[in-house]
Amino acid sequence: MKFVIAPDKYKDSLTGFEFCNCVEKGIRQVLNDAEIVKMPLADGGDGTIDVVQHYIKGSKVQLTVKDPLFRPITTSYLYSEEEKIAYIEMAEASGLKILAKNERNCMYTTTYGTGELILHALDKGAEEIILGIGGSATNDGGIGMATALGFKFLDSFGNELKPTGENLQHIYSIDKSFVHHRLNEVSVKVACDVTNPFYGENGAAYIYGAQKGASPSEIKFLDQGLRNLAKLVEDIMDLNLQEVSGAGAAGGFGGGAIAFLNGQLESGINMVKHLANFDEAIIGADWIITGEGQLDGQTLSGKTIDGVVQSAKQKSIPVAAFCGSVAINQNLQENLGISYATSIIKGICTLEEAMAASADNLTFASYNFAKLL
Repeated sequence: MKFVIAPDKYKDSLTGFEFCNCVEKGIRQVLNDAEIVKMPLADGGDGTIDVVQHYIKGSKVQLTVKDPLFRPITTSYLYSEEEKIAYIEMAEASGLKILAKNERNCMYTTTYGTGELILHALDKGAEEIILGIGGSATNDGGIGMATALGFKFLDSFGNELKPTGENLQHIYSIDKSFVHHRLNEVSVKVACDVTNPFYGENGAAYIYGAQKGASPSEIKFLDQGLRNLAKLVEDIMDLNLQEVSGAGAAGGFGGGAIAFLNGQLESGINMVKHLANFDEAIIGADWIITGEGQLDGQTLSGKTIDGVVQSAKQKSIPVAAFCGSVAINQNLQENLGISYATSIIKGICTLEEAMAASADNLTFASYNFAKLL
């Protein structure tokens, strides 16, 4: 039998690579001669950089850039010299994880450091740039990133503004005279799995501002700033950001990537599947085994398991999902298209105990699945 093991991570418990090894161990205890193909996946969130590195055979490039509060931070991005592809995780330079809780306020944070990573990749000769934009600490509409690449955002007196959420409302004009000369020579793809508009009640500020430290009055101010930026982009670039699904992702960075990088928003899992040549690798499989920390209603929203199932359906391959917890009913399982779903947890335990036992429990669940087959 041929098994393709294609999981996401168990957050804070198992990496996708560790998941693959545990499942292989369990299966081989029963079906020692099985053909097993290990293909860890990700959907653009934390940890995607390690999965992408596995497929594009790139190396990490380290440099010092500005963090969300303009302080120096040493971070990295992934670059494949052979394929001229750069993979940049926004969270590495502009992420919430960088800031202490009392430092988080997207009125004052910037995506400038992400722009510096893009700038470095351009100077290295990248022909394709892939951006993972999960986990941002910002709501600057991408103006920080754009400033690092040569755009200037000016007030009504012609003064250059500091590129933060607070100053979105003060932008009067955009100067494109000093934009990096290679910006129009690269293909930019943005892993985006949300559909929020740029502004409004479902936009970047109102949906995500609070978790990034903004107060209700600041959220209103930030939303007005995004409206102002959108109007300028429409006037100057003839581009209506509000009509683009996902433009509100990462504090409006999704829209900024379209406006200032000529970027294309794409499903994160589809992007990773393409890099992995996933649809070819699963040909002839008897089962695809996938998994993530929790299987629930959000799994339908562009998550890794959903992407796996979409590929499996095209080739009529059954999918088994081994998850930390399973919070779906039969109807949702049918809608997802999963043939077999199970929680790997054994007995009554705390979350900490369950996470600590993930490797052993996953191996045991895989062993029993193989016995069943």
